[in-house]
Amino acid sequence: MSIKRTLTEAEREQRRAQQRERLKQSAEQLLTSDGWQRWVQIRSRHGLARLSLTNQLLIALARPNATFVAGFKGWLRLGYCVTYGQKAIHINAPMPIKRRDHDTDEPTDEIITLFKTVPVFAQDQVAPLPDVEPTPLEAPSQPLTGDSHAHLIAPTIAFAGSLGYTVSFEAITGSAGGWCDTKAKRIVIDADGPANARLRTLVHETIHALGVDYQQYERAQAEVIVDTTTLVVLGGLGLDVSDETVPYVAGWGEDGALEAVTAYAKTIDELARRLEDALAVTVNGREAEPARALQP
Repeated sequence: MSIKRTLTEAEREQRRAQQRERLKQSAEQLLTSDGWQRWVQIRSRHGLARLSLTNQLLIALARPNATFVAGFKGWLRLGYCVTYGQKAIHINAPMPIKRRDHDTDEPTDEIITLFKTVPVFAQDQVAPLPDVEPTPLEAPSQPLTGDSHAHLIAPTIAFAGSLGYTVSFEAITGSAGGWCDTKAKRIVIDADGPANARLRTLVHETIHALGVDYQQYERAQAEVIVDTTTLVVLGGLGLDVSDETVPYVAGWGEDGALEAVTAYAKTIDELARRLEDALAVTVNGREAEPARALQP
């Protein structure tokens, strides 16, 4: 039986440096609209929403088409096996331990969290195990033209109410599907059209109500943040809004809205988690878990 060699401090520091460099490269790639769209697609996938922004960036750099990641044994439990010759994606995982008393070296009740690098693999690096029913990895994605997500309108209205806003559905002329009046604390949504389209507009305007307004941000910046967050939230809940959001975001980006994009990514991730937690209701017949950052 082989014994795993303990890494020296110099080797551990080398690994940390390599991880920092990978993160730096992924952040730099976000400074292009192509890199931005890559991260947005990664973040909007339900299987990756549980990861922290840092790990999302690392995955977006290493495997742009990833929709779900797990460790080698995790894939086995899901009914899949990593195929031969695949190169792992290295992300950071928390390692909670009990702090030791300085004088006695005995463990105390205080928990501290350290982090270690762990290998994971994406869904396109595995294959179903023979004679095993593999676990489905993604919920079906529904278009804006239907009413599949009508049940999410009520909890979104309730969340807007918790922010002090009222929501009404009225006939709106012109191309605007709705608006958010931050002074009157009022959101108005066009009453016409399918429920999925009304939900998209409602989520968009509710994110404005979270403080993404034209006073704190330039208009182009605010719209990039809000509509990207809308895609992230609804994409994770199985509603495909990319055909509208990606051209919309790209249009604002041409006017310079993608400056300081890594800071926006952090803001979008935090905003999305608030909406995801608020909309942790039954989706596709199962309870949707609140989004939590499991890794740094």
